[in-house]
Amino acid sequence: MAEDMEEQNGGGDVDQEAMMAEWEAMAEEDGDGGDGHADGAVGSTRVLDQNEIDSLLGVDASGGDDGDKSGIQAILNSALVSYERLPMLEVVFDRLVRMMSTSLRNFTSDNVEVSLDNISSARFGDYLNSIPLPAMLAVFKAEEWDNFGLMTVDSALIYSIVDVLLGGRRGTAAMRIEGRPYTTIERNLVERMVHVVLGDLSAAFDPLSPTTFRFERLETNPRFAAIARAANATVVVTLRVDMEDRGGRIELLIPYATLEPVRELLLQMFMGEKFGRDSIWEGHLTSELWQTEVNLEAVLDQVELPLREILNWTEGSRLELNASPNTKIGMRCGDVAMFNGYMGRKGAHIAVRIADRIALDDLTEGE
Repeated sequence: MAEDMEEQNGGGDVDQEAMMAEWEAMAEEDGDGGDGHADGAVGSTRVLDQNEIDSLLGVDASGGDDGDKSGIQAILNSALVSYERLPMLEVVFDRLVRMMSTSLRNFTSDNVEVSLDNISSARFGDYLNSIPLPAMLAVFKAEEWDNFGLMTVDSALIYSIVDVLLGGRRGTAAMRIEGRPYTTIERNLVERMVHVVLGDLSAAFDPLSPTTFRFERLETNPRFAAIARAANATVVVTLRVDMEDRGGRIELLIPYATLEPVRELLLQMFMGEKFGRDSIWEGHLTSELWQTEVNLEAVLDQVELPLREILNWTEGSRLELNASPNTKIGMRCGDVAMFNGYMGRKGAHIAVRIADRIALDDLTEGE
């Protein structure tokens, strides 16, 4: 039996070698025939190589994302709105950093430094796929805007906060235990920190538009924190929290749909701490307005005539006005009525004596 199996295996090897030789011969014949056909045919098709396919799709062959995107990827991302078109948004987050530094110091009773790492735009689906796990994702709602946002706390900051709040000694790195879900104590401590950050975020938006950011829920799976469609554009703000030798990152994600109610306010330029108001500039403008010279027109009467009659006027034509020496005349600045008065003469000049002032409320009621 063994000899028979060896003979069969040997025969199988021979058959396989023969089959491979036959396939190579067929491939050579097809290649020769294909070249000949390409030379003789006009409508031959050309196959793209891998480099051309990568270039078309906008994929970097080296795997780096630092370069400019091209191809289909650039077309897809061309509609992504840049946060730089909202100048006031950066001012709001600068205020948030200053407020968080004070609030987290009071919350942890430790020396906390908060810094703004980056503000960027991203699509919601791409951001969810880029979240390093494990992490905690807090979903919050903007009450006045009736929409949602997302706050991501990375594992380094989670363990650091737990270590600080539970009395961990300074100078030792926070203990990280991977591969297990977060405990109820850890979730509750992080939730308390999220409430502090949301309170500061509401205060940062208050001078621009009073908004209440209310905590909704805490998730550990990004799939359960889907507050927008994957293709929706969002603003991602990365904040760095340092507590001496411990710390981590907090990322705030706010969809552009959430910011839509205050979009006009975010488009204005920053003129000082009062969000668009500068008292010094207002003082200069007021003083200059008081010294501005304007022209006033005294209107004796108004008469409506058809154009045909006006075109028939000649030298010496007379226009009758329904005004007497005791009739009030109107004084206007451009198209705005300002005063009522009486026409008179003072010396060699025609003068008008002001009788009363026309208020803006009277003009609106008349209209």
